[in-house]
Amino acid sequence: MIKHIVMWNVRGESPEQKTAAATLIKEAFEGLNGKIPGMRKLEIGIDVSRIDYACDVVLYSEFDDHEALQAYGTHAEHLRVRDELAGVRVSRHQVDYV
Repeated sequence: MIKHIVMWNVRGESPEQKTAAATLIKEAFEGLNGKIPGMRKLEIGIDVSRIDYACDVVLYSEFDDHEALQAYGTHAEHLRVRDELAGVRVSRHQVDYV
């Protein structure tokens, strides 16, 4: 199994705008559950700490193997979500591990 974690900061001038952007990301990625072969689990969390160095949103997912994770990266549903969210995210951090 391989774990895939992505964290984003989102665009927004106010806390309300940032919350709306984070919620959009959460709902879009949650829609991928059950649609990606080899994806065992997908969770999305919105930061509640409001610490200045925290990211706004985190995605935690588990895949059967590295090949399943690679296939996710090019899966049509994932690409649709990625394109739908273009411009919402301002930074991205990722870690994949076994």
